[in-house]
Amino acid sequence: MKRIAVLCSLLCSAFFARAQPETVPFKVLDTRTGEQVSLAKAADRLRGLDVIFWGEEHNDSIGHILELKMLKLLTERYFNKVTLSLEMFETDCQALVDEYMGGFIPRDKFLKDARPWNNYEQDYSPMVEFAKEQKLPVVAANSPRRLNNLMSRRGPKSLDSLGARSKMLIAKLPIHVPAKGRYYRKFAGIMGGEENIHSPNMFASQCLWDATMAKSIDNAAGNSKKGGVVMHVCGRFHSDEYLGTVSQLLRKNNDIELATISCFPAEDFEKPDFEKYAGLADFVILTQKKAE
Repeated sequence: MKRIAVLCSLLCSAFFARAQPETVPFKVLDTRTGEQVSLAKAADRLRGLDVIFWGEEHNDSIGHILELKMLKLLTERYFNKVTLSLEMFETDCQALVDEYMGGFIPRDKFLKDARPWNNYEQDYSPMVEFAKEQKLPVVAANSPRRLNNLMSRRGPKSLDSLGARSKMLIAKLPIHVPAKGRYYRKFAGIMGGEENIHSPNMFASQCLWDATMAKSIDNAAGNSKKGGVVMHVCGRFHSDEYLGTVSQLLRKNNDIELATISCFPAEDFEKPDFEKYAGLADFVILTQKKAE
């Protein structure tokens, strides 16, 4: 049985190695200096932080390859003191994540019960498997969808009546909902306009995601070994312009040292106008947009 488990592990590693091409088209801008740099140089400049946000486009296959590369670079530079935090798992699955990472449950049981995203196998599993191999902690950071749905349907007050165990799965109440500023306007934009926000509870539900991820990240940063870092992977809407989860985290812990990365396919990849991207993040990574 042990030989079979080892063989399966080796086969999985071989599959993920094949699925991750070595060379992919991308460009990295350090917006603080205006320089175009290598991914390794960006990792060098990310030393000494508590948290690094990697904001992604969920369907960017090149971006997912680069996420794994960055995780490996950080693992080298932080001497394996790296915690991988993921929007893609919800807080009520943390025990399952821990059991899988510790080798207590097999991979098929983990995937069956942990509610992974549809693109998990191709896009996120390589990072989790690398973390498992290197014995890095993995954090299920996001709030449970059922509680976001409750917030969206019945508003913030509905969370007050939750039991203690359910409240442990989300950010401390009351959830901070920012005034109608930049983040709200961005939210309205992805909803297709403010006329499509039929209730303020919809934006409050978005803030529950952000605040809960901020809580998860802050806890992970506090629990990490001295000199360690948390790499949090999320949709870039949650971290661009230091809004969303980043804003909630800084509100919760203003002493935390962090940096943000925004990675996405660019229409102007061949001749990018870096100036228009400068306000998005500390590092902007452009990937080559797929041909239609």
